Amino acid sequence: MYDLLVVGAGPYGLSIASHAAAAGLRLRVFGRPMASWRDHMPRGMFLKSEPWASNLSDPKGRWRLDRYCADRRAAARHGEPIPVETFAEYGLWFARNAAPEVDERTVTRVTPCPGGFEAVTEDGQVVPARTVALAVGVIPFVEIPPALRGLPASLVSHSSHHHDLSRFRGRDVTVVGGGQAALETAALLAEQGTRVKVLVRADRLVWNDVPPPWERPWWQSARAPHSGLGCGWRNWFYAERPGLFHRLPESTRTRLAATALGPAGAWWVRDRVEGTVEVLPGHEVAAARSVRDGAGVRLEVVHRGGDGPELLSALETDHVVAATGFTATCDRLTLLSPDLRAALVTSSPGSPRVTSAFESSHAGLFLAGLITAPGFGPAMRFVHGAAYTAQTLVRGVRHRLRAGGVGAAVPAPGRRGHSGAPTGARG
Repeated sequence: MYDLLVVGAGPYGLSIASHAAAAGLRLRVFGRPMASWRDHMPRGMFLKSEPWASNLSDPKGRWRLDRYCADRRAAARHGEPIPVETFAEYGLWFARNAAPEVDERTVTRVTPCPGGFEAVTEDGQVVPARTVALAVGVIPFVEIPPALRGLPASLVSHSSHHHDLSRFRGRDVTVVGGGQAALETAALLAEQGTRVKVLVRADRLVWNDVPPPWERPWWQSARAPHSGLGCGWRNWFYAERPGLFHRLPESTRTRLAATALGPAGAWWVRDRVEGTVEVLPGHEVAAARSVRDGAGVRLEVVHRGGDGPELLSALETDHVVAATGFTATCDRLTLLSPDLRAALVTSSPGSPRVTSAFESSHAGLFLAGLITAPGFGPAMRFVHGAAYTAQTLVRGVRHRLRAGGVGAAVPAPGRRGHSGAPTGARG
């Protein structure tokens, strides 16, 4: 029986595996390395995070993005976005050098068993482990607005469903959303000759500022320090102190996780959108149906015109791309057996409650990535959160292995600290 089974081989899964291997744990890692970055992002996209905030984590900090780029005589400089393809290749390089061998089979079910868990692979093999770390990324949590659900994939898709946008060349596409995924997807579509418009629920687009220079006067740094999530003390807190974020009251954590660092476009995509892409702010899809014998979509759109009444209009398009983010809730962790999934204690947005060591309410089951954002803050939505997660989670796994009690309910948090941590979990 393995000490730890890591399910997922993206930035979080590979970082956890690297730290677990260095800690001497007997582990197994499943998943296609960097699958989301290789298969679910169109060619031509760039990483929104700064290169220095986009490192996967190994215990000695040897396998950084800047080292990978330097070895290939490529740039990894502050204020210069990195192509997604480069980042995906960096992740594969990290996997080869800093993590144990990855089994690329998909795990289809994780079930409790005496002494731990059993994972079933796509070809039916059963793999036992005392603890499990789920690092499944964002794809299980794709969110499509209710008005668009039920239409076939030929008419409606999520922005994460596309690695190649060339199928839309010369066609008419409507993108729904006002964040980076929506705006960069729209820019790429327009640049290849697609007729594209963007429907934005907010009354205006938000654009991130050009980052200030890395080296600047001390008083500017003191006023707005750099962080892995942008400049400013609030962003610094989210990026560098997720453990303190976890100590906030649950209601505060939930609110901040839902509202902090909301939809915004990167500064370097702004010129590619403004004056090129038709953007319709204050528009929301109320209903949709197929037309033209299934070759197009008719959207009923609500328009909130300033302080005036809502107006209903209609438009037709060949295809709708919903760049509407992800909703990470327990019910979407479908690889967990139904009884295990139903037994997990959840917080108010429906996400599983985790301790200060990233352990769920089922002892021995650890969680990582986006699904832990309500517990640890916005950093868990970005690669930058992988380092804190990997270090802390592996410590938690080691504590659980020493303490035993795998499969039992994790004790509820006490009144002090609101950390969700069982006694002694910080070891």
